[in-house]
Amino acid sequence: MSDQELRAAAAKRIKDKRNFWQMLGIFVIVSVILTAIWALSGGGYFWPAWAMLGMGIAAMFTAFGAYGPANVPPSQQQIDDEVRKMQGGS
Repeated sequence: MSDQELRAAAAKRIKDKRNFWQMLGIFVIVSVILTAIWALSGGGYFWPAWAMLGMGIAAMFTAFGAYGPANVPPSQQQIDDEVRKMQGGS
């Protein structure tokens, strides 16, 4: 991997991590607001859980994209192996 490619991959990882933390912050803020609305409207059935569930799933996928194994650039050996497979070799 060239220096320029490595820098581009590093910049992407930094951006992905920032996006995750931004999403997590939005998740917390929205959850607090929805819970306050629920509490001020008399409680009862905890309907904010549905929004929290959806945002939690989105945050989980964002975290996996930022910190998961797919965010690691492929090694030169993996690239060479894939090229061989594409060429029909074993």
